[in-house]
Amino acid sequence: EVQLQASGGGLVQPGGSLRLSCLGSGFTFSTYGMNWVRQAPGKGPERVSAINSAGELITYADSVKGRFTISRDNAKNTLYLQMNSLKPEDTATYYCARAWGTIANSGMDYWGNGTQVTVSS
Repeated sequence: EVQLQASGGGLVQPGGSLRLSCLGSGFTFSTYGMNWVRQAPGKGPERVSAINSAGELITYADSVKGRFTISRDNAKNTLYLQMNSLKPEDTATYYCARAWGTIANSGMDYWGNGTQVTVSS
């Protein structure tokens, strides 16, 4: 079965950094685009970033552009999100999700567990 296991969240001060990881299993990871989506308390989901299967095409939400970096290691079936210069408004539950079709269409068919990121002094 398809599984996506996110980890790496935690409590960090403003300006700090975290790296999230998402380990995929039960499917051919290297052939799928992947997404990071976050949901803040009382807010709707926001796609933070996406990366195509080979890591050649990448998108970022305007809110994180220049601060976050998405990457993947297909040999390890792992997706990453490096988050730098964190702001309180980055506080959210972060999910990895498998792309349905291209990353451009924003479709997602499988979601992993959420990992909590809290940015606070």
